[in-house]
Amino acid sequence: MDLVTGWTGRTACALQAALRLSNETFAEHLGIGVRTVASWHQKPSLRPRSDMQQILDTALDRAPDPVKARFAVLAGDPQPATGSSTAETGPGEDGTAADAERRLGNDPHIAAALDRLDQYAAWEAGTARREVAFRLARLDSRDLLDRANRRRRVDRRQIAEALGDYYGDCHERPGSDHGRYSASVGQGDTVVTSVLTRPDWLDLDCPLLTARDGLGLAGTVADADLSLDGAAADAATQRLAETLTAGIRLVDMPLYRLLDVDVGRGGIGGSVGITEFVRYALTMDLLEGELIDALTACVPARPGSLPLRDRYLPDVSSVLGVGGRLCAGGALALCAIARPASPYRGSVDYVLLVQERSGQVVNAARRLAVIPKGFHQPMTDFRGDTRIGATLLREMEEELFGRADTDNTIAGPYAADPMHPMRLTEPMRRLLDEPDRMRIECTGFGLNLVSGNFEFASLIVIESEDFWSCYGGQIEANWESSSLRQYSSLDADSLAELAADVAWSNEGLFAFLQGLRRLSQIGGSRVSIPAIEWDILQ
Repeated sequence: MDLVTGWTGRTACALQAALRLSNETFAEHLGIGVRTVASWHQKPSLRPRSDMQQILDTALDRAPDPVKARFAVLAGDPQPATGSSTAETGPGEDGTAADAERRLGNDPHIAAALDRLDQYAAWEAGTARREVAFRLARLDSRDLLDRANRRRRVDRRQIAEALGDYYGDCHERPGSDHGRYSASVGQGDTVVTSVLTRPDWLDLDCPLLTARDGLGLAGTVADADLSLDGAAADAATQRLAETLTAGIRLVDMPLYRLLDVDVGRGGIGGSVGITEFVRYALTMDLLEGELIDALTACVPARPGSLPLRDRYLPDVSSVLGVGGRLCAGGALALCAIARPASPYRGSVDYVLLVQERSGQVVNAARRLAVIPKGFHQPMTDFRGDTRIGATLLREMEEELFGRADTDNTIAGPYAADPMHPMRLTEPMRRLLDEPDRMRIECTGFGLNLVSGNFEFASLIVIESEDFWSCYGGQIEANWESSSLRQYSSLDADSLAELAADVAWSNEGLFAFLQGLRRLSQIGGSRVSIPAIEWDILQ
């Protein structure tokens, strides 16, 4: 806020966003009418009366320090470090600001995102670019790094518990058998996730790459209409500025959105439409960061305290009503590869792969997940790529076998058929030439309360013993992972400890546990997996 000219509608909305209050609760907090708050969203340049200026001054003065810090970022105020000049601590010291400015001017995907934001917020063309540039000049990459470190201290269990508090009405839906996925592993404690599911969405044993992998395309035209109010547009603007400063990859590619789903044992049905990744990144994907920032600031997760969640995903009905909101998501799979006996390791087993996600990914950054894991989106065949198995094959090529041209965050060349047999890596071609070598099954389905995403948990089993000997040395994760871990399917103690690790993403743990359950049924003497019993927490 400019201390000389005072408050505007935009800075008042920034204070509301920093407090993480809805219009109604912000009005109550200030002791004013809801229509006044609404007018600030509608007219960002409006300057409130002097008495209202004093009310806003008082609210900011009484706000906790974390709120003041968030307000300073949202309002675009620079924050000089104690004992240092702004020049000494500014964002340009390590070249980050210059890189961000270059991307702002040269990156076609950022340009597309700016155009979309102008459209969504009903701004004049170029407004989003000016707003993002204004914030870029005041963002310090070290502040973002500090926040990332604070976010890392919020673990999977805390996120699941917080969402359980926010959506505490699952049991109040008469006749509903939906609830959060939980499981007991061996003799250990029960783990609870944020994945909303139901009994007939679990243990699907559905073979993919067959007719039973049956999502259909409802239309090939991307969504067009979306309206952002002042607070939502402000959050989206801040997201773009932080994306540029942190060097996060943001690519505006087509993305499948779930319209309806019909999942049962042995089969997947339903329909999807087409949306744009930027639309998701500037709306639903903001919910994860908002929640984690609230937890780091000790703000309780409940309706009224998380404005973006209140707007986009306010209750269980909105979570389940996938056709009435943007429901993006993807497929992720526990990968198990048969290994021969070894004098050093012991008997025949499966090697199980787990990744730690890098800090450059859009969601679940720096958390444990199974691999492969990817958004469900088309490459070139919008209708044929609706199959979940198609996404998993693409992600195997990209995340396990090192193919760069299936990674849509890397520009060109663009093949007419990226999964044509002539373009496949040698490991993938060998697997597809001999279908008996590989089993791909969907093991469960759920809706993740974190961002409302759909999650198809799956299992990939490579049965051929010589595959690991021939190609294990070529398996190398891409930029989406910061590290890979391997576990033996015979090491029950390590698997039980891994299941209890709070570093998991919720969807990653869901897929891991469902994959282990299925592997224990089909793995024979290669497995010694602790007993896993799921439950639905309502």
